[in-house]
Amino acid sequence: MIKSKAKIENQLKRKTNRELIQTVVLAKKNPAWLEVASILTFPSNKLKGVNLSELDKAKAKIVVVCGKVLSQGEVTKKFKVAALNFSKKAEEKLKKAGCEISLLSEEILNNKDAKDVKILK
Repeated sequence: MIKSKAKIENQLKRKTNRELIQTVVLAKKNPAWLEVASILTFPSNKLKGVNLSELDKAKAKIVVVCGKVLSQGEVTKKFKVAALNFSKKAEEKLKKAGCEISLLSEEILNNKDAKDVKILK
């Protein structure tokens, strides 16, 4: 369930991570990315890390992770991954597999319509 912009704004006040705050503000301004803003304002212990094995199962050109990408598993296909952050090993494995990686804030700016995006929750 997507939160209202007012609730997102209210919960954003408790956040201290500058990258997270910037990403939520960008996502909140764009209706196509409102779900991402809603997810990112949950308490940080609710934001889950996603392993590479889960990313590999996703059937999308662009996979969005509202949290951290972790290195467990292998990647067998090429796709683009946008996440809040990446573990060093996950980043290395993704680059080795030929995947394109970007920060979530960059993807929101470059893909305003959230076209071909699958959000992993």
